[in-house]
Amino acid sequence: MNNIIIAGAVGLILSMLGTPLAIRLLSRRGYGQEIREELQQGGHHGKRGTPTMGGIVFVLASLLAYGASHLALLDPPTVSGMLVLFLMTGLGLVGFLDDFIKIYKQRSLGLRSGAKALGQLIVGAVFAFLVTRSPNVYGITPAETRLSFLRDIGPSIGIIGFTIWVLFMIVGFSNAVNLTDGLDGLASGATGVVLAAYVLIGNWQLRNNCIDQLGPNCYWVRDPLDLAVVAAAVLGALIGFLWWNAPPARIFMGDTGSLALGGVLAGLAIATRTQLLLIILAGLCVIITLSVIIQVGSFKMTGKRVFRMAPLQHHFELKGWAETTIVVRFWLIAMLCSALGLGLFYVEWMPR
Repeated sequence: MNNIIIAGAVGLILSMLGTPLAIRLLSRRGYGQEIREELQQGGHHGKRGTPTMGGIVFVLASLLAYGASHLALLDPPTVSGMLVLFLMTGLGLVGFLDDFIKIYKQRSLGLRSGAKALGQLIVGAVFAFLVTRSPNVYGITPAETRLSFLRDIGPSIGIIGFTIWVLFMIVGFSNAVNLTDGLDGLASGATGVVLAAYVLIGNWQLRNNCIDQLGPNCYWVRDPLDLAVVAAAVLGALIGFLWWNAPPARIFMGDTGSLALGGVLAGLAIATRTQLLLIILAGLCVIITLSVIIQVGSFKMTGKRVFRMAPLQHHFELKGWAETTIVVRFWLIAMLCSALGLGLFYVEWMPR
């Protein structure tokens, strides 16, 4: 439990103090955000030039916080925790390249979609290869080649099937968080509540793991405490960043941050054996992604748009909702989704 507290506190302090430094550095170098033309007519024209790539701050703060928590207690890091952090950092690097190209080319589009997807797939493939290996002394690997909801379910889908599924999750959720970004503080707050849920899930799995107390509802999860530490480190760093990213934002996370956050959510879901539960926990990101799919599908099939603009948050912007109203209401939806997911998780465990 001390690991969780130390990781969260160090992540918060580093990000809170580091973000203003990043704002000054990025502003001095002219690393500002480009705005899509359709949004410049609304309230976004004043955001042009706001420093972006702020995700660098909370990614680094998370890594340092995780290391500090282990160093403080002389506790070696685990394979599960390191793999999730690798996934976060690798996708953050892909996002950084995307952001840098946007700034260098002075445009709102960075990496070509194919190059961006290739980068996500390469990082995801390495993670998928390693996550079913490295068993501990009890023979438990960070993940099994099975689907999971509240725990592993059904038969093995094989290493190839599992790899495809893991890649789908990683690309899907990293892009989902990326689509959720776009309003000040929206993605930070929405993913923060999911990370908080994973702190609780990891701690609960630790207290009810099959190694210490074998029973009908115990959890065969490797390193649940360290996964909670990872979630706490990223959550603390994200809260510190949100202090400066809240409306009106003084810095944006950019694709550096949004892809990294999507990666850490997918990694935590895979390593805690709650893959399908993430669809509920991160329900807001899923809803926003569906709005884009519906919009594109409708326009291609009928030539008509369902929403004034996609992703969904921009639809409400064009309807005249204030940005802070959208952000707070979407945060509430994110909290309800996480609460529902946690409720299902705990109810399933309770003795019948």
